Amino acid sequence: MELSISPNNPVPLYQQIVDQLRAKILTGELRAGDPLPSIRQLATDLVASVITTKRAYSELEAEGLIVTRAGLGTFVADLQHETIERIKSRVVAEHLEEAVRVGRELGIEDQQITRLFHQALDGSGSLE
Repeated sequence: MELSISPNNPVPLYQQIVDQLRAKILTGELRAGDPLPSIRQLATDLVASVITTKRAYSELEAEGLIVTRAGLGTFVADLQHETIERIKSRVVAEHLEEAVRVGRELGIEDQQITRLFHQALDGSGSLE
């Protein structure tokens, strides 16, 4: 399992881990029952602190995407297709809401935000 984090990325390190693992789970790259590295091992692999990886795992566990079994390790949760689709929709909606918030903060009118969204969606032109 390959993850990469960067301290130069403005996204907090734990969130980079959450986002990448969530994507691997929701796309099926990681399947139900697949083992994840221990918190300590992941911290070592990513050259991150144990606190950072623990927070990432805690967030993913709170979302129901992973489960920890005492003495056995951490595994991808067994999720129903409907649950996966609901989580995908929630994640995308959160990003869209953030884009709208940023656009409005910059004084861009909703009509322009909508146009930019459609351009991004269909790749019909530059986003300038």
